[in-house]
Amino acid sequence: MAVLTLPTQDRPQSLLRSLHARLNLPSHKRLGISLATGAGKTVIFTELIGRIPSRNEIGDKTLIIVHRKELVEQAAQHCRRAYPARTVEIEMGHSHASGAGDIIVASVQTLTRGNRLAKFDPKRFKLVLVDEAHHIVASSYREVLKHFGADEASMDSPVLVGVSATFSRSDGLKLGAAIDHIVYHKDYMDMIDENWLANAVFTTVRSEANLSKVKKDSFGDFAIGSLSKAVNTENVNNITVRAWLANAHDRKSTLVFCVDVAHTKALTETFRNYGIDARYITAKTPKEVRMEQLRAFRNRKYPVLLNCGLFTEGTDIPNIDCVLLARPTRSRNLLIQMIGRGLRLYPDKEDCHIIDMVATLNTGVLSTPTLFGLHPDEVLQNAKAKDLRDIPLENTATGTGTPADEETEEPPPTPDDSDVNLTFTKYDTIYDLIADLKSEKHIRSLSPHVWVRVGDDRYILSDASGWLTIDKEEDTGRAYKPNPNPDPTATTDDPYIFTVRHVAKFKNSDDSVTHTRPRLIATAPDFETAVRAADTFATSEFEERYISLFQTWRQLPATEAQVRFLNKSKVRHGLINRKHLTRGQAADLITKLKFGGKQRFAARRAERLAELRKQEEVEELRRQGDVRVGPVET
Repeated sequence: MAVLTLPTQDRPQSLLRSLHARLNLPSHKRLGISLATGAGKTVIFTELIGRIPSRNEIGDKTLIIVHRKELVEQAAQHCRRAYPARTVEIEMGHSHASGAGDIIVASVQTLTRGNRLAKFDPKRFKLVLVDEAHHIVASSYREVLKHFGADEASMDSPVLVGVSATFSRSDGLKLGAAIDHIVYHKDYMDMIDENWLANAVFTTVRSEANLSKVKKDSFGDFAIGSLSKAVNTENVNNITVRAWLANAHDRKSTLVFCVDVAHTKALTETFRNYGIDARYITAKTPKEVRMEQLRAFRNRKYPVLLNCGLFTEGTDIPNIDCVLLARPTRSRNLLIQMIGRGLRLYPDKEDCHIIDMVATLNTGVLSTPTLFGLHPDEVLQNAKAKDLRDIPLENTATGTGTPADEETEEPPPTPDDSDVNLTFTKYDTIYDLIADLKSEKHIRSLSPHVWVRVGDDRYILSDASGWLTIDKEEDTGRAYKPNPNPDPTATTDDPYIFTVRHVAKFKNSDDSVTHTRPRLIATAPDFETAVRAADTFATSEFEERYISLFQTWRQLPATEAQVRFLNKSKVRHGLINRKHLTRGQAADLITKLKFGGKQRFAARRAERLAELRKQEEVEELRRQGDVRVGPVET
């Protein structure tokens, strides 16, 4: 294979060097590039077209695959500007490429329709580029990759490069089925530090929305219709606008993410009631009107643009200096994509203010603090991204800190809802966590299942047929097996991984029980990915009524049998009464006890007693040092 050469003047040199190193290895031709939203992924992969050498005497064509109409047109425009001497064709809907073009930009939905793939000769393509490549393991993408011989690693296939800000799947499916190696990764903090992206300032606001009864969709996120009913209320919309007025009224270009069309229209009207020139765009907006509204927004003709579902991927509006998240989500990918809309660099733009309307709930909403390793309940006021990153790890694990310099700010008065009390707490520094990160509450913010924490880094999900475990373990393969050919593109030295294992339980003919040895289901580099993989397995193997957080039986009083078991185990001083616990809480406690929780309870009790003794000793020393007016004790 010809060697890829790199000019020295390009800005993302480390990215290109990483790609170069992998392309010159014969075993790696399906590569991933992970860049935070706003980093200019389209520009970068367009640049790659001219850097990949011809595959053979005739193989010099490039296919760019995207999954939305707006992204097709955007990519084609970039390519025409970058390669004016090359023919750029579009294969989408009623637009039919001839197949003879140098660069083909296509939507994946169109390529898999009828026989539209047939006109593209795989031997003539040197490169297949996939934008928003976290979709790449979907069946439609796999069909296209198979046509071009890129569904499996092969010497006789075009180079496959997938680019995404969110190389993870909400269903836990392995991207390794389509990507062999992620050659480059830059997250928000890296790109802000290196001035690829603008800095971000965060404020979270407690809204009045109650999401506890909102239904979930098939991917585990909130179902749109149900979510809209909870969020699109006069009270919540007023709180949202007042939050913007109190924190970002001087911002020039605010992009607001809403739930659905009805919410978008209602919230736009609320902004206007407060005298704000706010406009909206939805998928139903005519194309001409949409383009005109976008043009005016880019030129800062009005300060607030609202949308639902249009601008989460691939939208280039660099003047955005405030993002208002009025759409709660359980999806990390969606949260990243929404925030990323405001982080592009722009003249006279110092930073982007992210205002996150966090609902008051315990049902797993993901908010901006979670992206920086903080607890979902963390409330922020004008917190800078770099400050968030610098919170010491030992502080985030204990949750013993107190606010540094607390004050409140009263927002402007409400025109017609004076009984809404909305305040913001300000802090001169980012404070310690207010809750233990390692709790069921944290894992249940990521999963709809009844995971129970039974150790410092161990979680159990069980039903009558067996159980699943998630464990944090040392990656002994990396830590103790020297690699004779070290990876020059490696980006992390984290010695830990998360494993998911399954133990099945069988009843024998004599009513005795047999357990299988733990079977490895998945490994993951981070906790959230492990949870997604485990949940995908659990959904297919376990009974929903045993593992779902939302089963009605979990809210009933504990059973007599549960109470007897717990009292026999002596998990607390005094007897437990049925009214003390719900059936679900009792089930979780029993799971803890069965999987080593009793020793954990004892250790925690000993820790608390030791802490009390220490406090008493300190108090005694303090008393000894006191000087009081009055008689001196002898």
